Amino acid sequence: MAPKNDDVDELFEIRNSFYIGSFQQCINEAQKLKPSSPDLALARDVYMYRAYAAAGRYGVVLDELSSASSLELNAVRLFADYLANPDRRDKVVSDLERKMSSSVDANNDTFLLMAGSIYYHEQNYDSALRCLRQSESLECIAMSVQCYLSLDKVDLAKKEVKKMQDKDDDATLTQLAQAWFNLAVGGEKLQDAFYIFQELADKNSSTSLLLNGQASAYMQQNKMDDAEDILQEAINKDSNCPETLINMIVISQHMGKAPEVTNRYLTQLKDSHARHPFVKDYLEKEAEFDRLATQYVSS
Repeated sequence: MAPKNDDVDELFEIRNSFYIGSFQQCINEAQKLKPSSPDLALARDVYMYRAYAAAGRYGVVLDELSSASSLELNAVRLFADYLANPDRRDKVVSDLERKMSSSVDANNDTFLLMAGSIYYHEQNYDSALRCLRQSESLECIAMSVQCYLSLDKVDLAKKEVKKMQDKDDDATLTQLAQAWFNLAVGGEKLQDAFYIFQELADKNSSTSLLLNGQASAYMQQNKMDDAEDILQEAINKDSNCPETLINMIVISQHMGKAPEVTNRYLTQLKDSHARHPFVKDYLEKEAEFDRLATQYVSS
């Protein structure tokens, strides 16, 4: 028997593609969908513009959305503005602080998620969590898991994963959160994480996000050859993905590759992702090393 219209999740393919990092597929599905209600049309547009931003195509978001757009789409535009304009980030964060200090609609999950995303990129995890705790949406809880793992609070991350499992154990986001948690715990959980990423790839499509998850599981198990094979596949899909480049740098060092191999990936990362936390941390350590080396030579 055909399912009733109420039982059909019209946004499933759009949402799922976004979660696994298949951003062009998300955009394609969004452009094809003819939603059955204005609310679904808005949700479709939110995912579509978030996918444009996630793919680095900020201009589309900034050109097509304006102050006349809905509150949800304006929140997406704020995040895209933050990502697109490194020199304006302090101002964007200031504007966000003002919005947060006034009345925030706790039912506007998109605003809370975009605000949390900005704070997360700022590595201000406490502020991110203050935003995210106001919502019980699966996405906000999933980002809370990421925040707690970034703070090395694995016990609190576990509680958030349990919340997600209670809401929807089979959801793609819940599976991803479980895999992130397994990677953080390590040990025998690493193989479980690998299988989750593999299963999601088999059910959907193989993406840089899922491949880097598998590679991370292999690397922590010291299976460097297997990890390198996975990362080569990830590079073939997206040669400029920062996580792939970072993992290639790490694996090249562990495998004793020639220095120029590591330097090649590092140079590409610096050129294309100068504001990435890994690059900023690397440059700070490089400058500190040079300073100490100069002092040593002087003495």
